Amino acid sequence: MSDAAYTTLTIVGLAVITVVSRGFFLIPEREVPIPSWLQRGLKVAPLAALSAVIVPEIVMTQGHLISTWQDARLPAALVATLWYAWRPGVLGPLLAGLAAYLPLRLICGW
Repeated sequence: MSDAAYTTLTIVGLAVITVVSRGFFLIPEREVPIPSWLQRGLKVAPLAALSAVIVPEIVMTQGHLISTWQDARLPAALVATLWYAWRPGVLGPLLAGLAAYLPLRLICGW
């Protein structure tokens, strides 16, 4: 087979897998019962996934834990967390964290 045939076959195969996996939940005519333990787990899954991505970015540099407190990410994360505790939302903590991060990074050189 040529490269074009392999490419076409791959695209068609991925399209079929995507349609089947996404349409799987639309196929049943009635609602599929989900166990209560799974419902509880699904409520915290986004928080766990976000923590798994964000925390290493804050406390690690090039695969190693940061060795000094003079890293602009630490105060920025603290300020953003405090802002969120005061006024929950998305934009407020983002702007508060950036307001703490940028001066420390650009002016102080942290």
